[in-house]
Amino acid sequence: MDTRFSCTGCGKCCSDHHVPLTLAEARGWAEDGGQLIVLLEAFLENGPGLHSLNLSHAQQEHARRRSLPVLCGSAPAYVSITFAAYNLGPCRNLNADNRCGIYAERPLVCRIYPMEINPHIPLRPDMKDCPSEAWATGPALIAGGQLVDAPLAALIEQSRQADRDDIAAKAQVCAQLGIHTAALKGDGFTTYLPQPAAFLAALREVDNMPMPADNPTRWDLHIPDEDLARRLAETGAMIAAILADDAMFISLRRAA
Repeated sequence: MDTRFSCTGCGKCCSDHHVPLTLAEARGWAEDGGQLIVLLEAFLENGPGLHSLNLSHAQQEHARRRSLPVLCGSAPAYVSITFAAYNLGPCRNLNADNRCGIYAERPLVCRIYPMEINPHIPLRPDMKDCPSEAWATGPALIAGGQLVDAPLAALIEQSRQADRDDIAAKAQVCAQLGIHTAALKGDGFTTYLPQPAAFLAALREVDNMPMPADNPTRWDLHIPDEDLARRLAETGAMIAAILADDAMFISLRRAA
């Protein structure tokens, strides 16, 4: 089935959504005084986590490509780091008429919307905030199961490549901020709200540092489920007893 899309200007996609940013975009956001949120998830090379999510080989490889190899205790692991614009309520750049105040310089993810960045997540109009009329007219996005907008496809690939290119520097920024605890992939995210000035100071430090050699950095996992925490600890993984005062855990598990 073909999918069409025409923005109605309702502004819903610009409210109450944390917008993932490239490293350069995160720098610009903080320089403009915007609040960032850091979202972290990790999975072990062997043990509960990635394999227990029943992901295909292609999905697992995608997760590895956008992550950084690290050590969690003595267990090899991968950590994924997202710097996102923190939006509780309307985006700080959304004008009263629901028009974007930085439209010409808006982030990649905003340019790509409503398409998904992850190649393994299909576009589902029913999962978007857009009203039904947005999907009734407009140019075709998907025809015959394929994305037909070549410039949009190029933006999606640019975003995916930025994930891969930025991950080592993002980890260095986290180290400068004292962030070293992630949630287990599929279980949730650990989140941090660094002050813009502190974030920029960390970026400046990283700008003047060489990227580290292949020696993996050390991270730990925050696991609220005690049984799962025990099983992970048996693999040699380092489990954080509690989160730092400036961190929160967002669960992805459904309530029983």
